[in-house]
Amino acid sequence: MAELLQGPFEGFLALLHAGGIYVLWIFLTSVLMWGLIFERLWYFKVVLPSEARRALAEWHAREDHDSWSAHQIRRAMISRLNANMVANMPTLKVMVPLAPLLGLVGTVSGMLAVFDSMAALGSADARTMSSGVSEAMNCTLTGLVVSISGMYPAYYFQAKAKRLTEWLGDQFTY
Repeated sequence: MAELLQGPFEGFLALLHAGGIYVLWIFLTSVLMWGLIFERLWYFKVVLPSEARRALAEWHAREDHDSWSAHQIRRAMISRLNANMVANMPTLKVMVPLAPLLGLVGTVSGMLAVFDSMAALGSADARTMSSGVSEAMNCTLTGLVVSISGMYPAYYFQAKAKRLTEWLGDQFTY
């Protein structure tokens, strides 16, 4: 088991060494983002069905479905379910563009290192520039990969919440 984890860990350390501290921040952003994605998957697959069944059973158990107060109760039930569906979505939607922005900061940092080394040596040879450019490109690539991997789930959960809220509105019959 340790051998299976050793390869990815060594790859991560190599990327961290090549990309600088900003790769670590991008990695932490990725862990938080994917933690939220798995939490939302669990919520939609496990928690929401039981919450919806419970709310629908409570609604259908009511005798009054036509009064103004019944309509407000119905609206509140649907709204509560929707609020639970979109919980953590703002944080998830911030994590997606945050990763490439951190990559951009790493890119600027790497390019500043290139310019500093060029100024210190007074020349612009390939050896002088290679480490800074490498750091810059690793940060950019890492930030973009993390962002792209989180784009689809963020918009998927948003659309799913909207679609399920409309479906629940149809299920809460008068």
